[in-house]
Amino acid sequence: MAYTFEDIKTVGVIGAGLMGAGIAQVLMTSGYDVILNDMNADALSRARSSIGDRIDRLAEKGRITSKAAAAAKGRLKISADLSTLADAQLVIEAIIERLDIKQKLFTDLESIVGAQTILASNTSSLSIASIAKACENRGRVVGMHFFNPVPLMKLVEVIGGASTDQAVIDTTIALSDAMGKVPVLAKDGPGFIVNLGGRAYYTEALHIESEGVAAPEQIDRIMKMAAGFRMGPFELMDLTGMDVNFPVSRLIFEGYQSDPRLRTTAGHGYMVEAGLLGRKSGQGFYDYAEDGPKPPSPMPSPPVAGPVTALPVVLPEATDRFAGLVEKGLVAGTDDGKMPILVSPNGEDCTGVVARLGLDPKRTVAVDLSALALGVVTIMTAPGGSDVLEDVAAWLGKAGLHVEVIRDSPGFVAPRIIAMIVNLCCEMAQIGVGSPEDLGKAMTLGLNYPFNPLDHGDLLGAGRVLETMDALQDTTGSDRYRPSLWLKRRARLGLSLSADD
Repeated sequence: MAYTFEDIKTVGVIGAGLMGAGIAQVLMTSGYDVILNDMNADALSRARSSIGDRIDRLAEKGRITSKAAAAAKGRLKISADLSTLADAQLVIEAIIERLDIKQKLFTDLESIVGAQTILASNTSSLSIASIAKACENRGRVVGMHFFNPVPLMKLVEVIGGASTDQAVIDTTIALSDAMGKVPVLAKDGPGFIVNLGGRAYYTEALHIESEGVAAPEQIDRIMKMAAGFRMGPFELMDLTGMDVNFPVSRLIFEGYQSDPRLRTTAGHGYMVEAGLLGRKSGQGFYDYAEDGPKPPSPMPSPPVAGPVTALPVVLPEATDRFAGLVEKGLVAGTDDGKMPILVSPNGEDCTGVVARLGLDPKRTVAVDLSALALGVVTIMTAPGGSDVLEDVAAWLGKAGLHVEVIRDSPGFVAPRIIAMIVNLCCEMAQIGVGSPEDLGKAMTLGLNYPFNPLDHGDLLGAGRVLETMDALQDTTGSDRYRPSLWLKRRARLGLSLSADD
């Protein structure tokens, strides 16, 4: 029988790095006595100092009183000896992400702590069942995955292994609440919720780049301007480091039995082999050297000059989606054999529309209107060049729109990546990685996505998302774009993607 939430008074934290120190700080300011353990005395000293400084700044900003700050700092004890954790009711490890080292630590702890003590791992991707495998009492081992920086990030993933007692999970959730965090219950598996859910953003951007559709800086700009992300996928990979992002991507891909939806690209691994790790190495997808060359800019938007004149075009599949451009002067006319032909495919590439409708490829321009309300349009043509691309881009620019010109791509850029994000979240709901509610919390709080993928799928229309995925799969012939059964069934029945079974 493990300790209950009411029993928790003293918590041990093993690892005095950024994560461990952050966890200790939040526990201290939440009223818990903390024993911070690390074999490195210098690391312990630095952690004590940094924790104290951060708590003092909270008081200076009026977030807590000076009295509360002094009390919180008085709750910290540091130690290089594991035996000092003997009286802790719960121990959280935040050490190196290696299974063998974590397993040994947990078996060592079993000979030190009491029989009721809960053992929690801050692992971001290792199986809780694997960590607990060598323990005598596997029922008290649980996952408690925090996010960096711990004092600021609200999310905590709580993960029960195959043998974890429900009472231990309940206590861990209650402790997370008491720390002011938002706990979500994640299934034990590769990447849990957040690291699994984040793969679509990265890997689909990598596939788009590898196909020569657009450069990293252009994809980043589109995802920020047209989809509302704070950082583009390539900026994020450079920030976290390819030596972190690629191994996690590979671990999750292999852990899910090589599901094509989770496959990354050869270029991703090459970045690691070449030492192009991102900010930490000074070079990744971008050059971070102070005086180094900057990434080349893609084709810029044409300069805005002069009045906006009417643009006569052919709309072979006229829809109300072009209404916003009609208001700016777009005129649907009778084909004279010279005027531009505009299409707005959903999941198809421009080549596919041209072939399906028998259009003139030299005059056909595909326009992504999904971000028109944000003043952003992406355009592309079929291979072989276009006689009207420059004219269409110039008119759109004069109409006050930011224009991105890409090479032919099924689903353009933003709709393609967003559809993959929604579809992966649907699949996570389907296989029980988390409840629809917890998936939404994890994706917005843990990944800082601008939307809950399931809710966003409902906003776009589940049927439209399914249409996009079907078209992507049909165009590419790849099961990477295989629609989730969760998406298929709810789209066909007209149900919300957030609706649980």
